Amino acid sequence: MALFGFGKKKEEVKETGCCCGGNCNAETMAKAEADKQGGTSVKVLGSGCAKCNELEAAAREALAELGMDTTIDHVTDFTQIAAYGVMTTPALVVDGKVVCFGKVLKKDEVVRLLREVRG
Repeated sequence: MALFGFGKKKEEVKETGCCCGGNCNAETMAKAEADKQGGTSVKVLGSGCAKCNELEAAAREALAELGMDTTIDHVTDFTQIAAYGVMTTPALVVDGKVVCFGKVLKKDEVVRLLREVRG
């Protein structure tokens, strides 16, 4: 019976090694991986929505409180976000490591995470 796809053979899914299902190419993934490995940085991953902007503001306040002169990159490109393995935004990345995803942190929470990661 072919109703609702039952009885149909499943099509083979090609393994691309890509977490976005193959909607990117080798060049964009290589760039995303290189960005991911790049030195000391703080990044907010997300589309640029209100929640992402709230997380970025909290991160700015936390960095100012700690006296850290680190710039914050706001990554909105899905290919770069996917390179971190993040599927729920907003996310916070410190020195190439995803420290939180899927929620908006308060300034004090970001301060705690920065202290943990940077010691």
